[in-house]
Amino acid sequence: MTRTMKLLTPLAVVTALAAPAFAQDAAIDVNGDGMYSFPELQAVMPDMTEDDFTALDSTGDGLLDVDEITVATEAGLLPATDG
Repeated sequence: MTRTMKLLTPLAVVTALAAPAFAQDAAIDVNGDGMYSFPELQAVMPDMTEDDFTALDSTGDGLLDVDEITVATEAGLLPATDG
């Protein structure tokens, strides 16, 4: 294995593992933090209420993380991501 390959292999692994965290729809995740806030969702889904958002926020932290977004998307409650 060449020196370049030895240096790039760990970077490729880290990049591959980090990708799901950034797979959210950029049209919704306007601040790019990898999570959806209530205001971000309400901007693209005006009918979304705080109660709806709270029901999706299983961790109760006020943000939808990648797992919560995946569950909601698979259930048809959020639009499919473009990433």
